[in-house]
Amino acid sequence: MAFPLSASIVTTNKMSIKVSPTRRPHFPVSHAPFPLNRPTSTRFRYPKFNRIFAKRHEDSMELTSGWNILNLSTSAEQGKKWFESAIAAIILFLQLTTPLPLSGQDSSLISSAEAVLYSPETKIPRTGELALRRAIPANTNMKAIQDSLEDISYLLRIPQRKPFGTMEGNVKKALKIAKDEKESILTSIPDEMRQNGSVLYASLIDGKDGLQNLLESIKDKDPDKVSIGLASTLDTVAQLELLQAPGLSFLLPQQYSDYPRLTGRGIVEFSIEKGDGSTFSPEAAGEPRSMVTIQVVLDGYSAPLTAGNFAKLVVDGAYNGVKLNCANLAILSDGRMGKDIGYSIPLEIKPSGQFEPLYKTTLSVQDGELPVLPLSVYGAVAMAHNDVSEEYSSPNQFFFYLYDKRNAGLGGLSFDEGQFSVFGYTTVGRETLSQIKTGDVIRSAKLVEGLDRLVLPK
Repeated sequence: MAFPLSASIVTTNKMSIKVSPTRRPHFPVSHAPFPLNRPTSTRFRYPKFNRIFAKRHEDSMELTSGWNILNLSTSAEQGKKWFESAIAAIILFLQLTTPLPLSGQDSSLISSAEAVLYSPETKIPRTGELALRRAIPANTNMKAIQDSLEDISYLLRIPQRKPFGTMEGNVKKALKIAKDEKESILTSIPDEMRQNGSVLYASLIDGKDGLQNLLESIKDKDPDKVSIGLASTLDTVAQLELLQAPGLSFLLPQQYSDYPRLTGRGIVEFSIEKGDGSTFSPEAAGEPRSMVTIQVVLDGYSAPLTAGNFAKLVVDGAYNGVKLNCANLAILSDGRMGKDIGYSIPLEIKPSGQFEPLYKTTLSVQDGELPVLPLSVYGAVAMAHNDVSEEYSSPNQFFFYLYDKRNAGLGGLSFDEGQFSVFGYTTVGRETLSQIKTGDVIRSAKLVEGLDRLVLPK
């Protein structure tokens, strides 16, 4: 079943979810009358599906009764009509069951809304690592290298015969850009970090995790070897890009200058303990654990105010001892910490292709707007909405989003995409999120990296 979400703590012992009948569901922090144990028979209408279906039907050819072909006296004209009707039926069936345009169909006639919602493989990041890498505001040449390499990830998904020739062309293109634009790449790195950048650049070209080695793996036509080499090469690319982005690439609006902000990346480490005395599943060949460690990378490049407020709360110890509550597709921190803890940050979402975040506004996914930090990733971390106005995030209540494609829209997008301030992703311990239950406790939360990038108001 697929439902838009909105969840929070309503009373001391009760949490509930609200199902919104509108296209833009929200995740309000309170006033949520819909109970957790939602009947499985509840139905949700996918946005725009009926319209798309109707359009397909209207464009189809009218089927006529042509079964008289079996009659030997049927004329040749009737036989021709029957044949045309049969072909029309086949085309109609393919159009209704195939997510991609048929040959000869002008893809430019497909609206941005249908392109996003109808395609089952909308090209948004599907992992936290990929989303974080794309969010780095780096040199355009490095982004071109990154894009060329990331295309290989999609090519590797093709079953059976892999297009290794295309992959080889992508790597050669990346290698050419890296060599031709060496000066541009290195001069984009601040002087004090350029030596480290030079080492990473050399590794990207000829190192064990570099482009030349990846090219050899592709020539060997070993998909597993290519996948491992590609991941290592993209890690090197991301490290170089981070050196090129020592701070924010835009100025914050003056009215938000008194908020804490994170001017880059940070890492928060959570230690989570079972609240009922039970244990988490053991790691490979290990013992059951009473406590697990989860790491979240905060992205101040795309959500500086939201990430900054969260980092400050972590530094202040606000989440130590806080209980967690499980809702549909989400794990929420207890919302009863008090409104005086943390800042009421305006909703902060940076759209793809934009230079800076938008404030106090959501994105219209149906119009083709997608965020740089998508919610539709398992382990995404976002702030709940403020209980007074959905133009603001909660001062302190956050949630881990447990994305499930089975409960998503036609493009694999969450129905709540573009509605929340996503500010980071779970990168370590992601597999233990599904084991967290209501009543489990954040024993401690620490900012283990990024304190030097946290700017506090004077």
